[in-house]
Amino acid sequence: MSAQEKPRPVTVRDVRQKKGQEPIVCVTAYDVLFAKLVDQAGVDVVLVGDSVGNVVAGQQTTLAVTMEQMIYHGAAVVRGVERALVVVDMPFLSYQIDAPHAIENAGRILRETGAQAVKLEGGGKRIAPIVAALVECGIPVMGHLGFTPQSVNTLGGARVQGRSSEDEARLIEEARRLEDAGVFAIVLELMPAVLARRISEQVGVPTIGIGAGAGCDGQVLVLPDMLGLNDGFAPRFLKHYAELARIVRDAVRTYGDDVRARRYPDEEHSF
Repeated sequence: MSAQEKPRPVTVRDVRQKKGQEPIVCVTAYDVLFAKLVDQAGVDVVLVGDSVGNVVAGQQTTLAVTMEQMIYHGAAVVRGVERALVVVDMPFLSYQIDAPHAIENAGRILRETGAQAVKLEGGGKRIAPIVAALVECGIPVMGHLGFTPQSVNTLGGARVQGRSSEDEARLIEEARRLEDAGVFAIVLELMPAVLARRISEQVGVPTIGIGAGAGCDGQVLVLPDMLGLNDGFAPRFLKHYAELARIVRDAVRTYGDDVRARRYPDEEHSF
């Protein structure tokens, strides 16, 4: 491929075909700068998560995130991506009410951001028909099971799900229900590794884990967390691949020292 040629974009079909062949690499991004960097690094999927509420806005949960926020951040990410598949989270109450409401909002997300798919949480008997309605309208859907942040109040916090035999059976059934509804992949969050592996073996679509062990078909991490920008956040599943918070603090501190000592701007940095 020449320098002028753009890389072939990753499609929903490509992601589905990776199951059993090659692990899927997914990260979150919320702006054009980081979206461009992770895309150039070769990730398969960029997820514009409603975790933007926690990570960018400093909110305690994702519940206050709006459609307008997701569209704003989704469009910014799409402008930075040439190759990866971009998936945008549907925020709280943008799809749970009924299928027509979900179709309208998911359609807005794809139309106004340029993303290729949406993600929504849950796999119960109420959610699966909504997924099926979206897919029937030509809207690709990624599912999400285990700890589902929009249900944080019901679940009693960010807790590992599926520890009991009853919950394990329910999650396996919900994964099958989502597959039948037409999802192209399922995020599995905060569940025992043995359960995530069992689900991954029993469904024909790829699973993408976060805090769900190595038995999934891929992994996703929140980018500021894995880069060490959010250095006060260190759950067991998270691996820091950089320590950027320290680097940023040191850089700004050095800049401040230079300004106070009148070393910056110098002749080199003046007109």
